[in-house]
Amino acid sequence: MFLDEAANSGCRQSFICEKIGISIRSVQNWRKKGIKDLRKGAAKHVSNKLNEKERLEVVKTACCERFRDYTPCEIIPILAGEGKYMASESTFYRILRTEDLIVRKVKGPSRNIPIELKADGPNRLWSWDITYLKTKIRGRFYYLYMFMDVWSRAIMGWEIHETEDKYISSAMMERLCLEHSVDKDKLTLHADNGGPMKNATMLAVLQKLGVSDSFSRPRVSNDNAYSESLFRTLKYRAGYPASFDNLEGAKEWVRRFVEWYNFEHRHSGIGYVTPMERHQGKDFNVLARRQEVYETARMKHPERWSRHCRKWERPVVVYLKKGDRRKIA
Repeated sequence: MFLDEAANSGCRQSFICEKIGISIRSVQNWRKKGIKDLRKGAAKHVSNKLNEKERLEVVKTACCERFRDYTPCEIIPILAGEGKYMASESTFYRILRTEDLIVRKVKGPSRNIPIELKADGPNRLWSWDITYLKTKIRGRFYYLYMFMDVWSRAIMGWEIHETEDKYISSAMMERLCLEHSVDKDKLTLHADNGGPMKNATMLAVLQKLGVSDSFSRPRVSNDNAYSESLFRTLKYRAGYPASFDNLEGAKEWVRRFVEWYNFEHRHSGIGYVTPMERHQGKDFNVLARRQEVYETARMKHPERWSRHCRKWERPVVVYLKKGDRRKIA
């Protein structure tokens, strides 16, 4: 510290402290604690920081072919599932931010949604919708019907047709309830206000199956947020074609997407496990394994953990349209 140099030159430390705007008492307290300089912006030695080799390994991992399309919050659980610990999620982000490898995204305004649906297990709350798939012919589309379980995010069923038809959706719902052994009077099906969703045929099928119906408010797309988010994931997936040549090509692409989404995609909303791991109850072991890896890493380098270990927990309850207290389990 330059105060020592000034003192060795015969200058009083109190005079130097007064000139630079700090208290001599502060300097004395710093020295008692073995700290040289606590001023904002001063160079500090952090004993538990990663060394240069470990920092380079973090950057190399984040930028490798395998993880280049993943964020640190996705990389961390994958490594933990493989028994590897390199650094905490915040350290990953800090290093990548220092290397200017983070791209910021601006979030849109939030909306307070007044009606609530609740799911505390699989086959309690489903959401479904229809989206357009472009073809090579301008103005012509294929229609993707897709049903998902809100609690596990698993895709329960899908079909692609050349028309948007109420009989197709009704038949799909009846088939899926039988295929997934849905208990009567336990499931709620949420959809928007489209014709295939609110027609008399679909409502009659739901009544026969013992399924409660729920619909979005008019002109409020966020009320069916899970299905909308699923379609966005589908259409922003790497390799999604600008248009499809034929119906069989569209079905093959969606089939591969559904297989990836259900069995490989680690979803941020359910603890970075795959939808099918959660739907089938296998996520308990996956999350316990990650917790064990973190506890072991903490025991190996306790000086790098200023607080508690990251908790790999599963969300027990999932809400759709969280707000009012109307709950359907």
